[in-house]
Amino acid sequence: MNQTKINDFNEIITGRRSIRNYDPSVKISKEEMREILTEATLAPSSVNLQPWRFVVIDSPEGKEKLAPLAKFNQTQVKTSSAVIAVFVDMNSLDYADEIYNQAVEEGYMPAEVRDRQLPSIKGLLQMMTTEQFREMNLIDAGLVSMQLMLAARAHGFDTNPIGGYEKDQIAEAYGMDKDRYYPVMLISIGKGTDAGYKSVRLPVESITEWK
Repeated sequence: MNQTKINDFNEIITGRRSIRNYDPSVKISKEEMREILTEATLAPSSVNLQPWRFVVIDSPEGKEKLAPLAKFNQTQVKTSSAVIAVFVDMNSLDYADEIYNQAVEEGYMPAEVRDRQLPSIKGLLQMMTTEQFREMNLIDAGLVSMQLMLAARAHGFDTNPIGGYEKDQIAEAYGMDKDRYYPVMLISIGKGTDAGYKSVRLPVESITEWK
């Protein structure tokens, strides 16, 4: 089901709400979900490694498997069009050659720049501890997750970021290597049945300093 796209950026950011109740009759086609994910992955990432990985859980079987892992978010699981599990790939450095070679092929980067940057990038990241590398990837995953929610909003859908679930079980539940794929959050997506609630934000003056 295609929604009317929203092109007003102010409406996208001010109209976004954390929605927990969705119209279960609304389905998102794989084609439109691919569009949303493609737009989300335009988010920046450290040295463009794009460590984010997604599992789109939209089948009855997939949701049934998710339900006991998200005990306190049953409404989102049951009524949403899909729940997107966001992970980071701890082997994302393995894709560096593919990414930088494609950048050269597309004319985005001179070959000499790739040849100079890649060894430096690999050397630097290989010296990181697992925790340092995970922290770097989690920042990137936060960027893509926020962009995903805004992209969904632009497509006329609502979302809810979910942190309360069994993170130690989610990868294996969907046949993924839990040592490689580190869970970030779940994002429910669909057509909300209510408008959600406005929420307050601290004034910029109290959270910002100019030096």
